[in-house]
Amino acid sequence: MPVIRLAAEPAETEDALTVRYDVFVTEQGVPAELERDVRDELAEHFVAYADAHPVGAGRLVVEAPGFEGIDPGLGPVAHLGRLAVRPEARGSGLGVAMVRAIEARAVERGLRVLALSSQTYAIPFYERLGYAAEGPEFDDAGIAHRWMSRSLP
Repeated sequence: MPVIRLAAEPAETEDALTVRYDVFVTEQGVPAELERDVRDELAEHFVAYADAHPVGAGRLVVEAPGFEGIDPGLGPVAHLGRLAVRPEARGSGLGVAMVRAIEARAVERGLRVLALSSQTYAIPFYERLGYAAEGPEFDDAGIAHRWMSRSLP
């Protein structure tokens, strides 16, 4: 199983951004100018390595209470985003491990709820991890998505 790290060095953040570029821009056709956004400056980035090669990425952003219609009484919202796994690591359990690592970090930070924007084909993956889809489908960078969320322990 690859080793997942909370990026502590600029090189680790760059590795995470490279994985994202390869998956979202090169593989899925997301315009490069849309893949990175202002949240990257606020995010904690996660990167997974297999034999020193980056194979997975994701980020955690803390959003304001009420983000995407979540009950403001739950406080700030953990926002899992840009989860990406290179093709050679898919099916290995890395995606699940990445989600769980980001959730664990959110819990460490005292957050009580996590939201994410899932590509519609990936909804069953997140449902197996306890997330519920909410609201209508929407377009993000030409790809159909839905918001999903779950309470954290």
